[in-house]
Amino acid sequence: MTVAVIGAGSWGTALAAHLRRRGTAVRLWAREPDVVAGIRDTRRNPFFLTDVDLPEGLEVNADVNAVVEDATLVVVAVPSEFVALTLKGIARLPAGAPVVSATKGFDPERHLRMTEVVSERFPGAAVAALSGPTFAREVALGRPTAAVIAARDAALASRLQDAIGTRELRLYTNADVVGVETGGALKNVMAIATGIADGLGLGENARAALVTRGLAEITRLAIALGAQPATMAGLAGLGDLVLTCTGSLSRNRALGIALAKGQALEAHERETRMIAEGARTVRSALALAQRHGVRLPICQEVGAVLFEGKAPATALDALLGRAPTREDG
Repeated sequence: MTVAVIGAGSWGTALAAHLRRRGTAVRLWAREPDVVAGIRDTRRNPFFLTDVDLPEGLEVNADVNAVVEDATLVVVAVPSEFVALTLKGIARLPAGAPVVSATKGFDPERHLRMTEVVSERFPGAAVAALSGPTFAREVALGRPTAAVIAARDAALASRLQDAIGTRELRLYTNADVVGVETGGALKNVMAIATGIADGLGLGENARAALVTRGLAEITRLAIALGAQPATMAGLAGLGDLVLTCTGSLSRNRALGIALAKGQALEAHERETRMIAEGARTVRSALALAQRHGVRLPICQEVGAVLFEGKAPATALDALLGRAPTREDG
């Protein structure tokens, strides 16, 4: 078995390391020549997870078609805003090779889920989504993690569970692709909100309230898109939400903290070299909410802070000032 991993950011690098460690032949595509040279020369990614030694035998290449050629599985792990463009650069998929989207987010122009983008580019390909509470660094280090592999075809999900999962990366299958992808995307927006609250020093009660009400927002939109409510209580819903909203390695929470301290999105990402997917997802979330008539007050305030110049404290005041309502309403 040969796996092509498309994208050598933190998550793509971690997945490539995980798969190679389990004995799989892995080819990693990196856009930056410096990343290719760094991994080849030092077995370290010079930009992401820079202190993690990558396994011997991990191949890396800047030619995406050379990486994909004859692969038996393709894993896409580039930021959501670049997925469509990256897929256009792939001339063809190897016959019978499934594609796993490991990207959490929506297409920024048309607000499609990532598996929809893949299926549009490669009609007829078997497509699945990988999501769940998975910080890249811990996966790269082989620490215990549980996640979800979602596909409408149960047999495909089972094959991928065996092909990707290990004792350290325990995978559960799920047929609810819509719910798994929606939960994985929207939790990043909620993590920005909790980061803002943490940056303003509002305390752990406020964080718990945002996580809980954030889950309610995610569930409302997910159901409107066709998801199953139970998925939101699982690893790709609540599990990923809790990790991203509370974990010290969360780049979206870190962005929220930076916003609370007065730093702009562009400056933060330039300084950290990390893309916070929640800043891209919030626009799609609001567009989809308007399309389906769904209320997303937390997303609305996060969007106002990011793109309308609203002060973080004012945004949280707006949430606190909302009229009381029923929890189950």
